Amino acid sequence: MKLFIIGFFSGIVSGMGIGGGTILIPSLILFTQITQKQAQGINLIVFIPISIVALIVHYINKNIEFKLAFLIIIGGIIGALIGSSIAVKINPNILKKLFSILLLCIGISELFIKKE
Repeated sequence: MKLFIIGFFSGIVSGMGIGGGTILIPSLILFTQITQKQAQGINLIVFIPISIVALIVHYINKNIEFKLAFLIIIGGIIGALIGSSIAVKINPNILKKLFSILLLCIGISELFIKKE
């Protein structure tokens, strides 16, 4: 039941376009015996069906600019290759700390950076 609830809230956040990994990865680490690397791997697998559903909804509502998306996809593929190579080689404790710092920075920017 715990995993279902984690997945449910992660799915809501993913569907909103925020990124379910911000919920999924910390929740898996805190509430299960899963390691940081396993949580990140699970996040990548879970991301596929959730993103397909969200993509269909956003496509129907005409929320996608394909020219911009293409450039982001190319950059994302290159970044994913580099990032996954680094993640496999890095110490799990350092990876956990780096991910925590990233989440903290995102949270602080959301609180204090004004957006119109």
